[in-house]
Amino acid sequence: MAPRFRQSGTCCLLPGQLQKGGNETTLELCFVKKRKTAMIGKTGQVQWRIQEGTVNKSKHAVSAAITTILLARLIAVSLLFLLCCLLLPAASRVDSPTEQVRATVDKVLTIVRSAKPKSKAQMDEQRAQLIEIIYPRFDFPEMAKRSLGSNWTRRTPEEQREFVGIFAALMGRAYADNIESYTSQNVVYTRESGDQNYAQLDTKIVGDNQSLLTINYKLHRVDQEWKIYDMVINDISVVNNYRSQFNRVIARSSFAELVRR
Repeated sequence: MAPRFRQSGTCCLLPGQLQKGGNETTLELCFVKKRKTAMIGKTGQVQWRIQEGTVNKSKHAVSAAITTILLARLIAVSLLFLLCCLLLPAASRVDSPTEQVRATVDKVLTIVRSAKPKSKAQMDEQRAQLIEIIYPRFDFPEMAKRSLGSNWTRRTPEEQREFVGIFAALMGRAYADNIESYTSQNVVYTRESGDQNYAQLDTKIVGDNQSLLTINYKLHRVDQEWKIYDMVINDISVVNNYRSQFNRVIARSSFAELVRR
């Protein structure tokens, strides 16, 4: 008959061998049992560590992937912002009234101070250059409308267009005549005030450290440009002054007579 084993604690014992020198067998069997148990325990630890390492690697890989995605998005947003800045509509980058008027005046003074016309042809050429620079800075239709006052609405569209042309030529010549004399004088920009649509720019014409006259420009915004619709020279409004003259002529004679003059 095959020997039967019985459990004794954590060891397997052969019946009968406990009394007949069975201690060696018992110890051997117990050693084998514990060794197998230890091997199984170590195997479990190794497997757990392998699993833990795999999880950690997965976490690092996911973290790296998220970091890469966030970095890519940050770069994309930065490039988009830069592109928007480069392609931003000019409306948000409009120069101030002072900057725009200064640019026009500087161009005019450059022509006046560099050229010294001697013949009528040269003078006409210089005047044409000045007019080309001056005209874009003025809103002559608005100035003409304000100068006519209540008489503006009584005119037909054709009469209004005709009057704007005459008024622009008159104002252009007057402004050019004045500024042509500023060969040695300087323009000082003293103050700018206003809001997003209307502004006033105060300037002084100085020579030999003395103020010769003051010119305050009244401007309004037309698209991306600040355009002059009135000038106050030594506290006298150009528009108001012209309005008084035009009203007298129309009252004494007629609008047609004003245009002929």
